Amino acid sequence: MDPKTTWHTTLEQAAGLPPSAGRSSALLMARGSMTLRYYAPKGEDRQTPHDQDELYIVARGRGSFLREDRRVDFGAGDVLFAAAGEEHRFLDFSDDFATWVVFYGPEGGEGA
Repeated sequence: MDPKTTWHTTLEQAAGLPPSAGRSSALLMARGSMTLRYYAPKGEDRQTPHDQDELYIVARGRGSFLREDRRVDFGAGDVLFAAAGEEHRFLDFSDDFATWVVFYGPEGGEGA
């Protein structure tokens, strides 16, 4: 899959990809400052703040999302937002948890 030319993917295809080198998510699509990644942490979410804004579109599972000092429960189909530089992470998530991650913002930024 070439992320620069891919314009369609499925959850099954994304779930079958390994994380990108040095990352915890698989790169699926890229154009300009936007990247689409697939993220399915196991056990614990260890991410740190990112250089770009991000949207999480929960594909499956449930849990809690902590953003700075706010916590919200989530489930499949929910959309969550984290601004560039904000501390955030997924907590108490189910074993089947997986999310699409859309990074966007300053050109050349890098996501998880």
